[in-house]
Amino acid sequence: MQKFFLFVFVFALLLTLVSVDAQAQCSICTRTAQQLGEKPAKGLNAGILYLALTPLLLIGFIGYRFYKKYYTSKED
Repeated sequence: MQKFFLFVFVFALLLTLVSVDAQAQCSICTRTAQQLGEKPAKGLNAGILYLALTPLLLIGFIGYRFYKKYYTSKED
């Protein structure tokens, strides 16, 4: 189990070192939403939430399966 956490830590560390700066994208989205008005801005926000939903659900499902596998097997 400790090897797994060490692997996750090293993997997360490598991801932070190799990350790409993407802050300009947020300013473009903000500027576009301001220029379009209120109704298209709400649609843009809904689209962003829709795109974020799939990875978040996938991560949640994997975490749930991990939790069920390791903690229910210890109770038996």
